[in-house]
This record gives sequence, structure tokens and C-alpha cells, in this order.
Amino acid sequence: MRVLATVDRHGRGVTADQLSRDISVPVDYLAPLLSMLKNEGYLDLQPGGAYVVGESAVLLGSGTRQRALSDKLKAILTRLRDEVGAAVYFSRYDDGEVRIVDYADGPTAPKVNEWVDFRDAAHASAVGKCLLTQLDLDGRRDHVSRHKVARFTSKTITNERVLFTTLDSQPSTVPTLDLQEYAVGTVCAAVPITIGAAVGCLAVSMPLDRAHSLRKAADTLNKRAAPVLLSLSI
Repeated sequence: MRVLATVDRHGRGVTADQLSRDISVPVDYLAPLLSMLKNEGYLDLQPGGAYVVGESAVLLGSGTRQRALSDKLKAILTRLRDEVGAAVYFSRYDDGEVRIVDYADGPTAPKVNEWVDFRDAAHASAVGKCLLTQLDLDGRRDHVSRHKVARFTSKTITNERVLFTTLDSQPSTVPTLDLQEYAVGTVCAAVPITIGAAVGCLAVSMPLDRAHSLRKAADTLNKRAAPVLLSLSI
């Protein structure tokens, strides 16, 4: 955000060296960040080596912001689906409910069969548990008071105290897993995407026979989360 604000302030363009001096960040550290911003369309690189604000940033500041955000999110999810070879989801906790904002699936990356509404399955799904870990105790209690902690498979946690203990012990840097807790034959993982008070997550699902690939896929989501964070924060 500091890079974008500084580029915008220069108007006619600014080189990486000048950016480095302006925001007191080494050029070597800036290089991958500038590359990511350019690839995502937030910056354009001029022939003379100067960076200017790109089309994505311009759109997000206009009246078409919501549409631009949706298109940007879909493009990110689609790239992630192709990279991990599985269905990818972006979810948020809005007004006390789990909401799947968007997802990217395909013939070789089928999405999970939502046989129980995800709003009623937060205690069992990777998405739901990842969102609940970002709430305080009162928020979690409010949620389970409205949504019964029901058993979906033999692996589902149905004890509220055990559920809360499990959520409390979940490290923020480690993907939240669902190993057949929501549906037999399906495994999922989710990583948190938090902007201020907004609670969200990126998740991936795959058939049980691909469970060995789950952690690697979740790590990829974690590493590629920056564009999602950036899109949501502008």
C-alpha cells in the first residue's frame, strides 16, 4: 500500500531506486513486490524504467470498484486452481454467517459437494473453522448458539468445549484442516485472510486419494495470498 501511494504521488512515474529512497526499503526487497504488483495490474512499467499506477488500481478507485474487485478475485482464484490442481474458495464471515464469496473449480478440480449448508457446518469444514479461529470467544459462542454442532461424519467434533480448545490451539501460521469432518471422501485446508476487522480465508478441497497433496496446496495458497489481501484492502 505504501508503494502504491508513493507511485500515485509521483504521478508521471518513479523508478525502483527512487521508491527505495522514498519509503526507506532496500531495492532488493522491493523487487519481488514490484513484480507482483505489475503482474496483478496495479503498476505499469514504462519504457524508461519508471513505474506508474496500473489499470487495476485505477478501476478500484472508480465507480466500477465492486465489479473490478469481483473480476480480480475470480482471476486470482482461477490461477490458484490451476496451480494447485484443485478447487479453490474465498470465504468471509459476514453478519454472523459463513459465506462462500467465490470459488474456482473445473472438470479436473471439482468443488466439494455442499450436502449441508456451509453456514451450518462451520464446526466441521476447514473454511468454517478457519473463520471461527479469527473470532473471539463471544463471537464463537454466538455462532454455535445459532448453529448446532451436529455430527456429519465419524470424525466431526460435536463437543463445544473440545471444538473451542481445538480452535484456540490452531497456530495462525498453520493451515486449518478438514480431514473428512464435513464429508466422507473429501479433505480441505484453509488459510486466514484478515483485513482489519474483516475475517476471511482462502481454502482448497480435494478427494481423499489426493490427501498427500493437501498441505502443499495449502502452503501455496498462503504464499499467493498477497494479491487477495491487496484487492480487499484498497
